[in-house]
Amino acid sequence: MDNIEELIERIRLEVKASVKEKRYEHSVRVAETSRYMCTLYGLDPDLGYLAGIAHDLCKCCEDEEFLALAAMDGSPITEVEKFKPSLLHGRAAAVRLRRDFGVTDEDVIQAVACHTLGGTDLCDLAKIVYAADKIEPGRPQSTDEYRSRLFAMSLNRLLLSVVEENIEYLKGKGKKIAPSSMDFRQSLLDSIAKEGK
Repeated sequence: MDNIEELIERIRLEVKASVKEKRYEHSVRVAETSRYMCTLYGLDPDLGYLAGIAHDLCKCCEDEEFLALAAMDGSPITEVEKFKPSLLHGRAAAVRLRRDFGVTDEDVIQAVACHTLGGTDLCDLAKIVYAADKIEPGRPQSTDEYRSRLFAMSLNRLLLSVVEENIEYLKGKGKKIAPSSMDFRQSLLDSIAKEGK
C-alpha cells in the first residue's frame, strides 16, 4: 500500500457513492472511532481509519453478490450465512478491497472481513473494528461515559463487554446467535484468563 491517504480517499469516495447517507455517516464514525482506538491500543491509526471507512463498503449489495464475492475469499460459507447472506457483507468488502483497491495488509483484510460476526484468533485491528462498529457515537447506548468506561479496559475486556452486550441485544430481539459469535466470546474469555496469569 503506497500512499495510504490516497487509498483512504479512494475508498471513502467509493463508500459514499455506494451506500445510503446514514450508512456513510456511520462508516465515517466507525473510521474515526477505530483511529482513536488504534492510538489508545498502540496500532497504526491510519490502518484503523482505512479498515473502519471500508467495513460497510458492500452493505447495499444484493444477496447473490454477497454470496459470489464471499465465495472468492476461500473460506466456507456457513449455514447461518447462507440463510442470511447480508452477514457476508464484511467478507464481500474484504474481497473488493483486495481485488479493486490493491489492499494487501492482512490485518486490514481480516478487520473488514470479520467485523460482523467476529471470530477466534483475531488480530488487534480486527478486534478494534468489530468494537468500533458497535460503539461508535451514533449508536444509541454510546454516550461519552459509556465509551470512557470501555476505553479504560484492556482491549480483550472491552471486546468481551461489547460481544456480550451484542449477544444480549440479539437474544432480546429473538434473533438466532451465530455459533461463531459464541466461539468468539469463549476465545475472549480464554485470552482474558491468560492475561490474568
